[in-house]
Amino acid sequence: MEMPEPDTTVLSRKAQIVARLQSVLPTGAVIHTPAEVRAYECDALTAYRCPPLCAVLPASTDEVAAVLKICHELGVPVVPRGAGTSLAGGSLPTADCVILGTARLTAVIETNYADRYIRVGAGRTNLSVTGAVEAAGYFYAPDPSSQLACAIAGNIAMNSGGAHCLKYGVTTNNLLGVTMVLMDGTVTEIGGAHLDAGGLDLLGVICGSEGQLGVVTEATLRILHKPEGARPVLMGFNDNAVAGACVADIIKAGVLPVAIEFMDRLCIETTDRFSGAGYPDCEALLIVEVEGSPAEIDAQLALILDIARRHDPVELREARTEAEAARIWLGRKSAFGALGQIADYMCLDGTIPVSSLPMVLRRIGELSEHYGLQVGNVFHAGDGNMHPLICYDANKPGDLDRCEAMGADILKLCVDAGGCLTGEHGVGVEKRDLMLHQYAPEDLEAQMAVKDVFDPAWLLNPAKVFPLACSAGRRMAAE
Repeated sequence: MEMPEPDTTVLSRKAQIVARLQSVLPTGAVIHTPAEVRAYECDALTAYRCPPLCAVLPASTDEVAAVLKICHELGVPVVPRGAGTSLAGGSLPTADCVILGTARLTAVIETNYADRYIRVGAGRTNLSVTGAVEAAGYFYAPDPSSQLACAIAGNIAMNSGGAHCLKYGVTTNNLLGVTMVLMDGTVTEIGGAHLDAGGLDLLGVICGSEGQLGVVTEATLRILHKPEGARPVLMGFNDNAVAGACVADIIKAGVLPVAIEFMDRLCIETTDRFSGAGYPDCEALLIVEVEGSPAEIDAQLALILDIARRHDPVELREARTEAEAARIWLGRKSAFGALGQIADYMCLDGTIPVSSLPMVLRRIGELSEHYGLQVGNVFHAGDGNMHPLICYDANKPGDLDRCEAMGADILKLCVDAGGCLTGEHGVGVEKRDLMLHQYAPEDLEAQMAVKDVFDPAWLLNPAKVFPLACSAGRRMAAE
């Protein structure tokens, strides 16, 4: 993965930059020794690594503003970082950058149950937002698989989703407002404690912008009443395409499950060994969950099970207790960790029309044979958000190159099927050079013009999202 050469003038001024940052931050908030910055050399896309110039851990919006003002004045690139769980290299450093971590921005600032919102520091973990309100009978809907660790800052940057996004939407559907610091240190409030603020939809521009426009320090999030109940059903099939057709038929029937998750044989067997979930011996597995009152749940599941039976399932297993429900979900929630025990992998997230699932799954199988690399498919089937995990050996010469080539072919397949390059992981560096497969040059020009407004010097999160030839020219023009 090509990255730009570091600015030698910035590297030569490291001592000055560190001293300036230390002057506005508490002791210990500036990390700069070679051993210490190794902790920030990559995110969850571990195939690519580069230690930053230094890292800072501000604990307030004012401290973030002070850091950005100094970096803007000195011409130092800044890479915002949430919890480092990005699977697309969204917070991969450059050697001349300052990593700005949000890990200390974790406060619950305001909770309003009457108007159903919570305001939190952007470094707070996704799951802990629900933890702050669940005693009152509320929850925060977006639930990425990494929700135990991932930060709200990263969720906003990548517009993250999760298993339950089919019903509740992704981050943008649950984000009401942000406090954001621009590259020059200006603090701005966008949106607020209500849906659809007046004027331009700047919140829609910020959510999913991958740290290109500013650093979000606080977020106002929508919270919802917990449903009366929920129940999953497990379905096993002997063919991936048949399972894909079952998903399409469920959606066509007009029923709206809270989640429809898919796993293929490699994922089923690997996660079952890892978690002991007790999954059936089959080629494809669906987990479909519905929620509501007991009567609503029974009615929805009766329709869904009737549809499943038309596709000759190997097994249908309906959870009757909370323990059975947790067991059904156990393997799915463990999938990424389980696959990591058997191989290095690259996890993609192209999105396709649900009706194209059978064809795309078949083509992924053909690409697996062509490249000689195993693929584990685990994804949010209800909204067509694919998560093929391409397995490779990082110690075997040429394997990473084959993995990248295969990943590019899969993502192009998703676009050609009528979908897009990313559903929730973002573009980062992983899909940066594929952007021209989805967008015309004029489209990218419009996107880059937006960045010009927020970050004229192109110092925020360099070498991400836009093909290097485009962003390099923009950066040179800004200088």
